[in-house]
Amino acid sequence: MRNIWLIAKREYTERVHTKGFIIATVLIPTLMGGGIFGMETLTSHSKSASHIAIVASQMQPAADLKQDLEAGKDTKMMVDVVAPAPGVTATLDKQIDSKTLDGYLVIHQSSPSQQATFDFTPRSSADAATSNAIKDSLHNVLDREYLAQHGATASEIETFMQPVTVNIIGKGGRPGNSKASFLVAYVLFFLMYMVVLMYGMNVARSIIEEKTSRVFEVLLATIKPEELLAGKILGVGAVGLTQVAIWMVAAALFAARAGAMSGISVSPVQAIFFIIYFGLGYTLYSSVAAALGAMTNSEQELQQLNMFLMMPLFFCMLMLVPVINAPNSMLSRIVSQIPFCGPLLMNLRISISMPQPWEIGLSIALILVTMLAILWVSSRIYRVGILMYGKKPNLPEIMRWLKYS
Repeated sequence: MRNIWLIAKREYTERVHTKGFIIATVLIPTLMGGGIFGMETLTSHSKSASHIAIVASQMQPAADLKQDLEAGKDTKMMVDVVAPAPGVTATLDKQIDSKTLDGYLVIHQSSPSQQATFDFTPRSSADAATSNAIKDSLHNVLDREYLAQHGATASEIETFMQPVTVNIIGKGGRPGNSKASFLVAYVLFFLMYMVVLMYGMNVARSIIEEKTSRVFEVLLATIKPEELLAGKILGVGAVGLTQVAIWMVAAALFAARAGAMSGISVSPVQAIFFIIYFGLGYTLYSSVAAALGAMTNSEQELQQLNMFLMMPLFFCMLMLVPVINAPNSMLSRIVSQIPFCGPLLMNLRISISMPQPWEIGLSIALILVTMLAILWVSSRIYRVGILMYGKKPNLPEIMRWLKYS
């Protein structure tokens, strides 16, 4: 244990005192916080400002739609109402080609009693904001017309068309904020993704650097390879935990000053489970990274084997939206129990909707068993691979390493 402690202390102090650690500790949360609140501000203040034309034989629905699009809550579009005539669509197509028009909507309705159909031709088929704004406004206009035809007064129509407000009440009757809760879960997921990947790869890079400088040959005279691997994993992991702790303290201080208004805060339960799953996930992935570092001789060779580390994390990224939309679905329960996905996806489920205690216990048990198996394999590859220079081992050779006593 003394040797492991000395190696871990060396790895920790070397990395904590670097400029890269200080810059990353300050820069990453600043960029993440600025990006999140910047996007929130842009989203809340951005409105669709397209210029479109409406072709309609019935002027009243077209006028109502024009008013809703130009003076709507989320739109400030410029709308021209055009009467149908021979060649009008060809003229509008030319305006689209000349980029003076963003699209046009054709309303097919021969009489007020006939059901209308709608055809929208956008300048860009990827302009989803304009299409969605038109759909929402059409829905509002048709609802108002239906209510007016059935005798509803103007005040009754406005009352009926008011948006519904749902107050989120947390446990104990305290007000909640679903958007803030989602944001916290989202940030914790990407924080763990980034830290586990970054510090896992740091373990592999550290091994390659020491292999290149032949430092291992001196260290192995007094330290066993297993002790060296354990110390390296603990030391680099402590650096990551230190960085995460600093970020969480900074987030807590920010929440105390500004989060009271927005409801953005990390609960003690979320913080505890984040630390637990970070430790498990980091140890699991860094063990794989250590084996990869021991098998390679340069950064270029390591990049070719990065897929073994990236594929499980990429799968977690693919499962992000399904788990957020339905955290207690069968799919979410299954993927969160996969050992390489559990640290990210089970922690995400805990941040959104607390799973059953047995699910958390099973997830931790599966990760521990897998982690011990990976550590056993990695230690056997590590103790042979760190002394292999100039040759990239093949699979049969690696299998022989595992059989060495």
